[in-house]
Amino acid sequence: MSYKYGMAALNLEMTDLVPRTEYSVLGHYDLIKKLTGIDGTIPGKESEACIAMMKEWEFSINWNVMINGNGLEKWATSMGHAVYAYGGSDRNDNIFCPFKDEEEVYNFDFYEKAGEINIGEYTKKFNEHYLNQQNFYPDIVNMSGVYSTCMSGLIYMLGWDMLLSCAAVDSKRFGEFSDRYCDWNSQFFTALAKSDVPVVMIHDDIVWTEGAFIHPDWYKKYVFPNYKKMFAPLIENGKKILYTSDGNYTEFVDDIADCGVNCFVLEPLTDMQYIADKYSKTHSFIGNADTRILLSGTKEDIYNEVKRCMDTGKKYPGFIMAVGNHIPANTPVDNCMYYNDFYMELRKR
Repeated sequence: MSYKYGMAALNLEMTDLVPRTEYSVLGHYDLIKKLTGIDGTIPGKESEACIAMMKEWEFSINWNVMINGNGLEKWATSMGHAVYAYGGSDRNDNIFCPFKDEEEVYNFDFYEKAGEINIGEYTKKFNEHYLNQQNFYPDIVNMSGVYSTCMSGLIYMLGWDMLLSCAAVDSKRFGEFSDRYCDWNSQFFTALAKSDVPVVMIHDDIVWTEGAFIHPDWYKKYVFPNYKKMFAPLIENGKKILYTSDGNYTEFVDDIADCGVNCFVLEPLTDMQYIADKYSKTHSFIGNADTRILLSGTKEDIYNEVKRCMDTGKKYPGFIMAVGNHIPANTPVDNCMYYNDFYMELRKR
């Protein structure tokens, strides 16, 4: 692990090696046991297993957030969940939505229902969240942040069926609802801006695999202006802002850059070449190997995928390698090890 390499990339300083991070691999207990000998499924061993895995794979950055719908749990939809985590512990067959119709959504008052947060108390919580990571992973770039920024917060509350219905029935009133959500959610950004956390992760799943699921003009009217308002205190306080969205957000890269972020975190669907060509002198970018190739590809396929990413990013100081859409627990152990071997082989500049 190396804080030096991670911060160099975020500061656009060239190093001799390409740094890396990964997602979900810390829950791949078969791989971790193979590499470290530690069984993370044993109670009390999970933290030890995570630390050992980060050292084994030489993480430079640890993706992390603290806020995910805090204070809105009573109004959260449960969409259910298929098996993803090790052992199927995340399966959820309980499906419900607390909103009976679109009109109830349009009239929802966030301050009336959820109230104001204690800014000072949440600033303290952000500091504690960051310091806990520093204690566990001292030689790595740690962070805190917000998962439910705008669209992800709306998905958390409404689920996909109600969200899409609200957007289709009356896009203007749905936009006004989104504005009110972001105004309420901005409290967490104010608290984060006042914290001692130097690097912050802002997450928002604004698109699907094929791109926008609402007309792009709606995003430009209701999403990005709210980003600018929420991100402003972070920028004013000198935070390094990393931005993550699943899916293909290529069409919105310029809009997101205009909101003041410092780093793009992307899945393989977003065009990393476009980001490298246009923003490599001003922004870092993290990604974007395709997990589907690790899941079912050959050894040669995996090599070619790592090489594709390195050929695109390695020449730029802000590039950080990662499998852009996670390494879940069902990824074959041998394929994970091939991937790591090829990263180690090709990371030299």
